[in-house]
Amino acid sequence: MLSRNAEALYWLGRYIERVENHTRMIDVLYHIRSEGNGSIDQGKWARLVDILGARDAFEGVFNKYKEKDALFFLTLDTDYGNSLISCLSKARANLRSLREILPTELWDTLNQFYMWLKEADIEDILRHSPHLFFCRVKEWSGLFYGIQHSVMLRSDEWHFLETGRSLERAENSVRILLSVWSTVKNEQESVYYPYLQGVLRSVSGYQAFRKFHADAVTVDAINEFLLLNQLFPRSVYFSFTALDHHLRSLQYTVLEVKGPREKVIRLAGKVKADLECLEKEELTGEAAGEVLNKLLDTNQKLGLALAKAFFPLEEGQA
Repeated sequence: MLSRNAEALYWLGRYIERVENHTRMIDVLYHIRSEGNGSIDQGKWARLVDILGARDAFEGVFNKYKEKDALFFLTLDTDYGNSLISCLSKARANLRSLREILPTELWDTLNQFYMWLKEADIEDILRHSPHLFFCRVKEWSGLFYGIQHSVMLRSDEWHFLETGRSLERAENSVRILLSVWSTVKNEQESVYYPYLQGVLRSVSGYQAFRKFHADAVTVDAINEFLLLNQLFPRSVYFSFTALDHHLRSLQYTVLEVKGPREKVIRLAGKVKADLECLEKEELTGEAAGEVLNKLLDTNQKLGLALAKAFFPLEEGQA
């Protein structure tokens, strides 16, 4: 497989997953409001923009964290590279370059998704229901994911796409937990109970969480569930298990790639081992913040190592 095709597949997986995960993080706020748990204040938007790594970009354009401005910036602003529309546009561009080697159904679905989102208007979203709008975004990304699973050969193309998705999912799960940690730290958790429920519902994990923790909806329990659960597909551990599988399944025979690939596999395995060795006290308070920030940094380093291993001649995307 050509290096540029491998990179396009990897970033296709990352961008589609980023669209869904950023949608889930935004929708946490609307879960709360739709259930009658109050308004969305400026502080919540500021924390969300910050946890997505977009504070400088946002504050370079807007003076205050108003709902309309933040929602437009994160969703429909084509000048912001990680808005939903920008990520979907990049995913579409990558898929267009791969149309000769991927099933037609994938292009048809993603193109329709893009055209639908391109027609969205921030006033209409706010007037009707942001919560329902973001549910629709999740349905579109779920449709793409379902078609991908039902029609793609489990070849290198599949494994590169899923490598990108798995790494992106791990990073965004860590970002969700960082958002929870920064929101609730130094406060009484009972005040944030609706918010914590909203977090679990936003990742479609509320019912799964209750199978392991019943009604103990606490920050510590959510950390344990979204970091370490081996059965929930959006946990960090599950994502790194999937990443390890897809990296090992690649049938790359180029000698120049073998060594760097093994290094990436070792890095992914080390993250899994570190997660398995976490103590409960490391999932609470300031210790949890340190663990999460370290994981975020490691995840980004792993992305760089992966790009160096497989796409050495290509310019990386962001």
